[in-house]
Order: sequence, then C-alpha cells, then structure tokens
Amino acid sequence: MKRVTIYDVARQANVSLATVSRVMNGSEVVKSATKQKVEEAIKTLGYKPNAIAQGLALQRTTTIGLIFPEESLTTTGQLINGLCDVAKIYDYNLYLHAVTSGINNMKEVIDEVIKSRVDGVVVYCNKALAEETKELDEYNIPMVAIGDRVSANSICSVCVDYEKAVYDLVNEYLDKGVKDIVILEDKRNKNMTKEMLNGAMKCYEERNMAFNGYLKSSDDEKSTFKFLKTYFKNHRHSLVIANRDSQALACLNACNENGVKVPEEVEIVCMNDTKYLSMVRPEISAFSIPTYDLGAVTMRLMTKLLKEDQEPVEDKQRVLGYIYQERKTTK
Repeated sequence: MKRVTIYDVARQANVSLATVSRVMNGSEVVKSATKQKVEEAIKTLGYKPNAIAQGLALQRTTTIGLIFPEESLTTTGQLINGLCDVAKIYDYNLYLHAVTSGINNMKEVIDEVIKSRVDGVVVYCNKALAEETKELDEYNIPMVAIGDRVSANSICSVCVDYEKAVYDLVNEYLDKGVKDIVILEDKRNKNMTKEMLNGAMKCYEERNMAFNGYLKSSDDEKSTFKFLKTYFKNHRHSLVIANRDSQALACLNACNENGVKVPEEVEIVCMNDTKYLSMVRPEISAFSIPTYDLGAVTMRLMTKLLKEDQEPVEDKQRVLGYIYQERKTTK
C-alpha cells in the first residue's frame, strides 16, 4: 500500500505544500475555509504527519539527537527516561546515536548526527569535551553536554560534581586518621577518573600531603577482576574507591578470593550506585546519582536553548547533587 504524503494532501485540497504545513503547525494565517479543506483531505486520505514533515515550514524537525557510548546503554536507562519524558511534554522526539568504543573524534560523530537534520544535540560521553568546545560551538546548534562542565554560546552542560563527592569522602576518612586510600583507574571513562583523582589530590594538598593512591593496571590487562585478584595477594589498602559497579564488584570478589576481610581490612566505595550493589554480600557503599533528573534537566535546558531568542538562558552550567548510601563495605 502506497504511503500517503504531504504532497498527496496538497493535491487533494488543491493548495500549496506551505499551506498544508501551516495548517499542521497550527498557523493562524490560514483562512478557515482553506484550513477546513486541508483537514478534510488529511482525514479522507488517512494522512499521518511525521515529525520531519511537520517541521518543514519552520525549518525544524522537532527531533533532538542523543549521542551516548554504546557500553553505557545498560546503565543509562533512567537518564534516557528523563530525557524522553520531558521531550514528550514539549513535543520533541529523540534520535539515539550510540558511539562504539575507540571513537575519539567527537566532532565527526556530532557532524554525522547534525546531518540527519536535528534541532539540537545532547552529548553524553566518557571523554572530556572541553578541548573541543570551540570547534563544537562553531556549529551554532543548541547543544547540551551531560557529565562534563562545558559552556559556550550554543553549548550548555548538566553534571554531578564527582570531584566534590570524592573530596568530601576522602576528607571524612582523613579526619578519622585513615590515609591509605586508593582510586581505581577506569579505562573506559578517563574523564571520570580524572575528576576522582582531582578531588582526592585537592583534599591531600590542603593537608600538606601528597596523594599517591592511583591504582592503575597495565595497558594489556583487560579484566579488572584478574588484575585485582593478583594485586590483593600482596597489597592491602584501607579504602578503595571505584567508579563503576562492575569495578566495585570485582574488588569485592578479589578480596574474597584472597581471604581479605571487607570492611575490616579493606573498605570499598563505588561512585555510581546501581541495584547490583545492594544484591551482593556485603552490600557495597555507593553514591546515589539522580540519573533520571540528569536526563530531565538536560532536556528542559535544551527546550530553553531552542527558544533562546525569546528567553535567553543565563545559567548554562547545571550541577546536580548526590546522596551517599553507606552500606556494609564501609565501617
């Protein structure tokens, strides 16, 4: 069966394509008699306008592109839900574009997404965008970065202050006299690792101490668990801070394999709480991040950027809070 198009509607109503588009977009400049002809043609033909057709008259597609790392799909469900819920309120659609690991040039990825005719771009990735801000701003298209502090004429950002979270955590342990603290490298998210290290180093420097607790595996080591299983045969640390749930679980299992008692000998904290951390024994302490809110705030900020000519966006950096969930892997 042939798909009915906007051209068929224009032919049936004997009007121009622009007139059909104006009717679909609720324009008040169309005469009531003409509007009625177009609406009757739509009903007769059973035409169902898509988002791109609706946006032709206004040179907009009502579609927002979302760029995210492929490996994060299983953990970004709530974030995408937040984006979708707010997008629906403001009649926008989401175009998802997953980036595979090993892709380093974010500009090329964004260029590909923009060519698909989106009104704006949301970028949620594992690498810092600060160094590419100037180039990305030249696109002159509304853009919101999730997780990285970026701001320019057409770029805003929504993030959680992970650096402060680590700073507060380390500060609390140093107050108790605990100094042997390590941060586990996350090869998948170097930007996050950098934020965590910055928080710890800042805390140590304020106390005239040097932070040397960067636990980095060799470049050829693919498994965090295998690395830690060998590492804990001869090493102990008072506190291990991991980024992802899989890293925290690997740390816990590696301790168990080597007879290291948690939390008596080693305490473990994860930066991003998930349901799996409360399923294991002992339950793993973690920071609860408002993932849904990250998505919702991002999309609301995007809708404001798209109407910035009517209402300028003053606060282009939004920092959300977090809650520390203390469980059984900490004393």
